Order: sequence, then structure tokens, then C-alpha cells
Amino acid sequence: MNETPMRVYAEIDLDAVRGNVRALRERAPRSELMAVVKADAYGHGALACAKAAQEAGATWLGTATPDEALALRAAGVEGRIMCWLWTPGGPWREAVEADLDVSVSGMWALDEVREAARAAGRPARIQLKADTGLGRNGCQPADWAELVGAAVAAQAEGTVRVTGLWSHFACADEPGHPSIQLQLTAFRDMLAYAEKEGVEPEVRHMANSPATLTLPESHFDLVRPGLAVYGVSPAPELGTPAELGLRPAMALKASLALVKTVPAGHGVSYGHHYVTDAETTLALVPAGYADGIPRHASGRGPVLVGGRIRHVAGRVAMDQFVVDLDGDTAAAGDVAVIFGDAERGEPTAEDWAQASDTIAYEIVTRIGGRVPRVYLGA
Repeated sequence: MNETPMRVYAEIDLDAVRGNVRALRERAPRSELMAVVKADAYGHGALACAKAAQEAGATWLGTATPDEALALRAAGVEGRIMCWLWTPGGPWREAVEADLDVSVSGMWALDEVREAARAAGRPARIQLKADTGLGRNGCQPADWAELVGAAVAAQAEGTVRVTGLWSHFACADEPGHPSIQLQLTAFRDMLAYAEKEGVEPEVRHMANSPATLTLPESHFDLVRPGLAVYGVSPAPELGTPAELGLRPAMALKASLALVKTVPAGHGVSYGHHYVTDAETTLALVPAGYADGIPRHASGRGPVLVGGRIRHVAGRVAMDQFVVDLDGDTAAAGDVAVIFGDAERGEPTAEDWAQASDTIAYEIVTRIGGRVPRVYLGA
């Protein structure tokens, strides 16, 4: 724990990360688990969380960008790492030499990775992504035969090894949505075609966090949870973290910068959207939207101060916001919990998501680089 009080800091409980990985493995006992650590592990710190996940039995790590994956390799992280968001001219050769698994969604990517493999003098490990209905990355069914055929030919010439076939759900966080079964059917059809043409993948995978939790028929050889690894529910409809057997890993805290008494009728923060209705005490929380506190939560975001839940009074500014203590006493240096674990009586990332009209994914991921991470259980 921090010995010197900090303006604002995120406590990251690595034991919670480990426990969440174990709980998710129990949900998919016949599948391997890829811990997705993209976007700096959803704001939690990619290197520390990658190591914790591996310690708990994650056999794969996943990142969006190749730079994220290469940074893990440069930091000494071993084992299987997959990255999937590529643009032309990306660091294909570096990825091949770092023994990464790279995703291929179209012919241009296959051409570039083959060229990189020739330059590196070793085969590239590639995974073919099928667009089964999400409509983002991935190969359309109409183009699947061409891509599979070219990948099989590249494997025969020794420039690639097709290690995986995969896809991604659009609506797995909406149980019963008709697209779920349609995508599963499309994926099975595209798998069957690729395997008929000679692809022998090590892993077939489709399940993200909500599918890992609710759709065992989607688990295949590997599940790919992201947000759930960090103990945040991927959708309120699926249940709270506690109901899902998860524990939030991040607690965002700040040291109060000032507590003062103000009279009735006193405006608070820009625009005076909040005006005190009686003499009261105001506490200044030294964190703002430059740290990742959503401005959209102005007037609504919950904060635990002095054992009670308060709410942002007025607008969130770049570096600070105010809470009305309703006359309660507090002192500069007291800790305000912006979000953490509901089981400890703290506001949650989901509470802030609702206050901001967004999703919990954004709340934890947006916590900025000037917020120190303090690791517990390292």
C-alpha cells in the first residue's frame, strides 16, 4: 500500500485477478482460457495483470494491437500471446520473430504476414477470423473460401501455420438475442469448411466474457474473457460481480484536497449547476476528466466519503470535482473512494457507468496514465 498520500490512485488487487481467472476457468472447464489484457488490461496494468492471469492458469493472453503484445514480450512475458487489430504496414516481422499469434481477416493481411515470414526465415503463426455477424473485423462468409484456400497454400509452402479459427459475438451480453444462435451456426459452418479444406487449428474460439459466463455451447477449445477477468460484470442483466462469482480488482481512490464550510446559496463548480440550499460542508476531490472521471457524471457520480455515499456536486472539471457532505465533517487527506467493490459498501464502476450513460468497460479503461497504479498481492 502507498506510504505517501497520493492525489488520486487506483488500487489493483492482483489476488482478485487471480481469483477471477480461476472462477472463469470453472465456467469453462474443458476449454483453455485467454486473458484479454488489451488497453493496458482495461486500465488495470497489462504487465502485472498478464502475469497474475498466467499464475492462475490462463494459457493464452490476448491484446488488440501488435504493439501491446510486443510490449509484453519485451517485458519478459512468455507463453502464447495473440493480437488481432492490424493495419497495412504493421510490425508483422517483429510479431513473427516474437512468436506471436496474429489474426488475419483478409487477403492483404495474409500477403503481408507471408512476406514477413520469408524475411524472418520462420513461419508465422496465424489465426483466421470469421465475421459471423458482428460486422467489424473478420472475413465475410462469401470471401471465406478464398482466404482459407490461400492460407492452406501458404501453410504448404511453409510461410504460415494456421493455429486458430475464431470469431466474436455481437450481442452475447443480451441473453436470448436471436443473433447469438445465428452467429454460432455461421461459425460452425465456417469451421467445418476450413477443416474440410485441410486446416487443423490448435484452438477454435468465440466466447467473450458474457459468453464465457452464460453460453457453454460457445466455449469450443478456448474462451476469451476480458472485462470479467477484472471482476466487473460485462452487463447488468447478467448479474452483479458477486452474483457471477467475481471480485472487482480496481478501487479508485483520492485524498481530499480541501474541506470547507460554505453558506446557503453558494454556487459550486463551473456554470453553478449546483447551488447549496443551506449552510454545508464541501469536500474537494482532486481528480477530474483528465484522470478519466467522466464529465457526463457531473451532478450524479457517487463517491464514498466518511462512510456515506455522496454525489458529485456540480460539474466535473479537468482536475477536480466537489461533493457536498451535507454538514458532515471531514479533513484534507481523508480518503474518498470513487469506485470499488459493492461488497465493501463502495460505489462501483457500474454505478458510474449508469451515472454517465455508458458502460462499465469505459469507466475502468478510461482511467488515465497520470493515475498511479498501486498493486496489492504482487
